[in-house]
Amino acid sequence: MVVILKNDVSRRRVLRGTLGGAAVTVGLPFLNCFLNTNGDALAAGGALPVCFGNYSRGLGFPPGFWEPKVAGANYDMTPHMDALSPHKKKINILSGMKAFLDGKPLGPHGSGPQVIHGGAPVGGLVGGLATFDNAIADVISRNTRFRSLEASCDGSKFSISRRSASVVNPSETSPAELYTRIFGPEFVDPNAADFVPDRATLIRSSALSAVSDQRKSFVAGLGAEDRARADEYFTSLRELENQLQISLQKPAPLEACSVPKAGDPAVKGSLLIPDAQATNAIFAKLIAHALACGQTSVFNLSFDGSLSNLRKAGDSMTYHQYTHEEAVDPVLGYQKTVMSFAQVSIKAFSDFLTVMDSIKEGDKTLLDRSAVFCSTDHGYARMHGLENIQLMIAGSAGGRLKTGVHVKANGDSVTRAGLTLQQVMGVPISTWGAGTNQTSKTISEIVA
Repeated sequence: MVVILKNDVSRRRVLRGTLGGAAVTVGLPFLNCFLNTNGDALAAGGALPVCFGNYSRGLGFPPGFWEPKVAGANYDMTPHMDALSPHKKKINILSGMKAFLDGKPLGPHGSGPQVIHGGAPVGGLVGGLATFDNAIADVISRNTRFRSLEASCDGSKFSISRRSASVVNPSETSPAELYTRIFGPEFVDPNAADFVPDRATLIRSSALSAVSDQRKSFVAGLGAEDRARADEYFTSLRELENQLQISLQKPAPLEACSVPKAGDPAVKGSLLIPDAQATNAIFAKLIAHALACGQTSVFNLSFDGSLSNLRKAGDSMTYHQYTHEEAVDPVLGYQKTVMSFAQVSIKAFSDFLTVMDSIKEGDKTLLDRSAVFCSTDHGYARMHGLENIQLMIAGSAGGRLKTGVHVKANGDSVTRAGLTLQQVMGVPISTWGAGTNQTSKTISEIVA
């Protein structure tokens, strides 16, 4: 039995009932009706699951110095992108794509990611629509403990992943905390000989099921906006219930799974480049092992965010400041310090791919069954330009993608990348985006 308490509307409501003689209480988010008028929430033998991840970097890359000269396979990696050369055969480079504003005000450092990941601009520095990684997670990460994992290397909670226009999937900044989440007391080694379900987990799982089954009676009297928020809330409870149910089952063995050593608890991302690099290295191992152990199939890792404030030791100027204040070197043809920052983030992405590619799975690697989408916020950060935004996709998603291809899109919307990745990952979608950014044109050159 579930009873909806009818206490004063200024108090937070709860759903309360009984299950097997035990009391069950589930809190509810603050809905409009609670506020005042001023508004003072593997199957055994089956193929290894595909994985998807976003790797985000800030401030683009100096234009003209990252694009291969030749389109198609066997492209030329430019000298300034040399850090990625070891992975060239597994990386697709997408050039010539742009984000269309459709009359919306430019949100410096915000509009690019809004279109790339959400399909349309909303204006402003922050905000956006639901991002496509969530649509992918709904398909490939339903049977994992974590629907997705988010982390940031620069000490901020920056995340490009949004469940909706108002709900962000926040990033973890501490490798030690992420380690505890993934491999702490609730981690179950899929290769362990013995497996005993936890009774407390069983009770919690059943309790959530009992309460969620009654949600219709609760939302019946709510207004449209509150119904939408309540549905979003109960959806999150169902996802938690799914995690708990999965913890009651003995996992299928995964040959590549191993538990890494815990990182130094003191290590945490910061705005200093060496710290961000160290954090990136640890997060790479944690995320890769989480994928290999079947704990999740989706991740979002930010190296320095779209409004990057990384800086070098002993220098008070940040990466962002340099993009706007440093003069273009007349001989080199680019901003010298800005280029050095950009190459740091490219090296960080390469280091991440090295870890993914080092985990062997038969004659393939973890990277081979993954698609890692590397994006940024601008084509030319100095001018807040949204033309020719640097995009890359690493990994073949279990053979669903061709690799080692340079695609020149010649002014098409960046949403072509998001549509392609969603379709490759099994999302039943034929068009994506809105306004001028809406597209039904996939990047067929890389689809296997």
